[in-house]
Amino acid sequence: MKKENVVREKSFRFAIRIIRLYQYLKDRQKEYVLSKQLLRSGTSVGANIREADNAESKADFIHKMGIAQKEVDETMYWLELLKETDYLLENEFVSIHKDADELLKLIRSIIITAKANR
Repeated sequence: MKKENVVREKSFRFAIRIIRLYQYLKDRQKEYVLSKQLLRSGTSVGANIREADNAESKADFIHKMGIAQKEVDETMYWLELLKETDYLLENEFVSIHKDADELLKLIRSIIITAKANR
């Protein structure tokens, strides 16, 4: 039986939410530039976590998780910008931003632990 990987699962679910939000912004709000940036950074998180799972060394693992951390933070920036420019309502923003913040904290914790265990 395969061991559950919480950060991998959360990042995958987050990417799905980002893709659906991108579709909403593009189709309903007719917003194409910011939403594309959001799509790129939001789906990159899980991709970098997957790469970290296959890291060649502890340093490589920490590096890939560091990139994932940066991508989550960038995603939060685009979400904040979309909210402040009225493309997202407060309740739409709060839900997905909360998920991003939880993911960011989880990734930071993993990096700190990995550095301590070097």
